[in-house]
Amino acid sequence: MRKGSIAFSLFWLSAGWLVLALVGTAFLLTDLYSRALDTSLANQLRFTIDTLSSATLDSTDPNYSDIRVQDPRFSRSSTGWYWVIRDRDGRLLSSSGSSIGMLTPRLETPYGADNYRTGVLEDEAGNRLRAIERATTSAGRPLQIMVTGNLDESLALVGQFRGQTLIVLGAVGIALAIMSGIVARLALRPTGRLSTAIERVREGEAQEITGTYPREIAPLAEEINELLRSNTQIIERARNAVGNLAHGLKTPLAVLRNEASAAKDNPLSRVVSSESEKMTQLVTTYLDRARIAARTSVVGKKADATMVMLRLVRVMEKLNKHVTIAFKRPDASLPWFRGDESDLEEMAGNLLDNACKWSAGKIAVTMMAERTPSQAFLLIRIEDDGPGLTEEEADKALRRGVRLDEKTPGSGLGLDIVKELVDVYGGTLQLRRSVLGGLLAELKLPAAKVGGLARN
Repeated sequence: MRKGSIAFSLFWLSAGWLVLALVGTAFLLTDLYSRALDTSLANQLRFTIDTLSSATLDSTDPNYSDIRVQDPRFSRSSTGWYWVIRDRDGRLLSSSGSSIGMLTPRLETPYGADNYRTGVLEDEAGNRLRAIERATTSAGRPLQIMVTGNLDESLALVGQFRGQTLIVLGAVGIALAIMSGIVARLALRPTGRLSTAIERVREGEAQEITGTYPREIAPLAEEINELLRSNTQIIERARNAVGNLAHGLKTPLAVLRNEASAAKDNPLSRVVSSESEKMTQLVTTYLDRARIAARTSVVGKKADATMVMLRLVRVMEKLNKHVTIAFKRPDASLPWFRGDESDLEEMAGNLLDNACKWSAGKIAVTMMAERTPSQAFLLIRIEDDGPGLTEEEADKALRRGVRLDEKTPGSGLGLDIVKELVDVYGGTLQLRRSVLGGLLAELKLPAAKVGGLARN
């Protein structure tokens, strides 16, 4: 019935989405930053072209050898920052100090409508360059002015920005993931309170679910309370019907027995008396079973199994003087029985009564807890030193009305009633050979929360 955790699923869904969103954001920001750097670089190069274009008008040298640019990057060699001025035929007229001794690459793309063209080149030093070239005229002389900037420097800045962005957004993502986990826990806290309230009802600590819940959960709590009320009403009606049936049948059966007793010599009267006695016994048995089924359907009951067993041991020792019952009282960690106290008395009492009937004088009773990750159980073991049962006899003894020895008083329905009660509570009953030599009856029943021992 259980599959995963809502909070865990919400956390991983949020974390997964945050990872995708933040990684996408990091690359988007990096791309925007790269475009901004490239635009800034292009603007710098265009400004340098305009500066060189203006300088050609003021130059007195026909080869423009007296032109200088103040930016020191155009003075150092192999920096990737170059400028060259060519005539219409492509002959070099002037260049920056950084390009001396180097073969400056040429742009082959056509000019645009504004007489500019741009592209990415690579110099002899292996630097990638952003190159912009302008076709212009200076004093009636056609010129081609090209300026380049180091594109690797911009790409390095982009790489640094990407790394820093991923670190920052990663920290933000971790913070948001933690926050989403906290939000999921807080949002599902009312569900936990509802689960606790239901458990309190199931354990017999409350009659209905109490507390205030959010609008999304409140209808569920109300429906569960309504279901509990409906269940109680149905059980109450069933009890009343069983009681009415019992009273309705008792009188006719009593009349039959009395009439049959008045004419004991009549063979028919003897038959009627015998059969009416059987009918009375069967009616009583099945009415008791119906009453038991109705009682065990009620949610919210528990019983101190230790006190029930102590009481049963004292009673059985008084009724059976020849029997010694060894009962080691368990410690306070023994869980309580999750069900009606009278049902536990009926189950354990039947088994203990059978042990007293067949025992040669020694009976041992032990109680312990058996816990699984999802549930706790109460184990009651009753052993005797009687003749015991074979595996086939043990299986046969659990059948309704079957008696292995007709000489021993009883109806043969005791173990059957125990088995039915055990099935109603979802427990188990096992019969096997005891270390004392007789029969070992092991009763396994659902346990409530751990409860301390009550006082005698």
